[in-house]
Amino acid sequence: MAERKKFMEIVREIKKWKEQRNALILAHLYQRPEIQDIADLLGDSLELSKKARDTEAEVIVFCGVWFMAETAKILNPRKTVLIPQPDAGCPMADMVTAADVLALRETYPDAAVVCYVNSSAAVKAVSDICCTSSNAVKVVQSLKEERVIFVPDRNLGHYISRFVKDKEIILFDGYCPVHQQISLADTQKMRRAHLDAALLVHPECPPEVLDGADFVGSTKQIIDYAAKSEKTAFVIGTEGGVLHRLQEICPEKQFYLLQEEILCPDMKKTTLSSVRDALAQRKHEVTLDPEVIEKASVSLERMLSLS
Repeated sequence: MAERKKFMEIVREIKKWKEQRNALILAHLYQRPEIQDIADLLGDSLELSKKARDTEAEVIVFCGVWFMAETAKILNPRKTVLIPQPDAGCPMADMVTAADVLALRETYPDAAVVCYVNSSAAVKAVSDICCTSSNAVKVVQSLKEERVIFVPDRNLGHYISRFVKDKEIILFDGYCPVHQQISLADTQKMRRAHLDAALLVHPECPPEVLDGADFVGSTKQIIDYAAKSEKTAFVIGTEGGVLHRLQEICPEKQFYLLQEEILCPDMKKTTLSSVRDALAQRKHEVTLDPEVIEKASVSLERMLSLS
């Protein structure tokens, strides 16, 4: 009872400070259930990129990881962007640097550079266009160049190459540690255990996992597929936070994670207390060099113009 009372008090404080600050709370679908529940807007990278760009709020509280909050700041340079957990990073984003991209440009001067939104502001600033897992194929298809450097996720890049046969895709050797750990053996095991279930996986998974899937898509696309499908059981191959939303909108359906626990520790760092403190104290503000913002906004807006 005492724990519940404390929980409700923090929620009330968040609502109070949100109103006083004219703030908008954005949360990624991999966040803890209670964070998803207090968010004004919930989504995957593309959805949140659009919502960050279009909001009229003065303050954006981004419940996600660092590169996502950076993206919100790039798209809203005059707004205050707060990240409740500034140490919530992304190992895949850390695998590529701006220097890496510039070196690749020297090696392949005729190639366009596409960077996955899961990358730093500095990397976005030296790229031609960004993409997300939901629009990556469309973005690469839109380019006139016959060569494309894709950073940092080799698995998403490999997935793109399946649909874009007229271009050479030069892959950087980055990956998401959470999705990379999913194996073909996992898919085979879950297929045997749930014979009638559809297998839905994220394109950050290894190619052999995608080969055995019934559907490959972004977090939101996975949710939409499950909601519209006549199937009643699904095996989900992405971060476990998505189950909260799936169970909320499809309570009559059954969902099983491809592995018993597929969790991103950085996505789980945000707590209700840290959201309250960020709002109350206006702490952990995201600041970026104006030149980086200007250059990175070009690659982001070019992506968003295709959406």
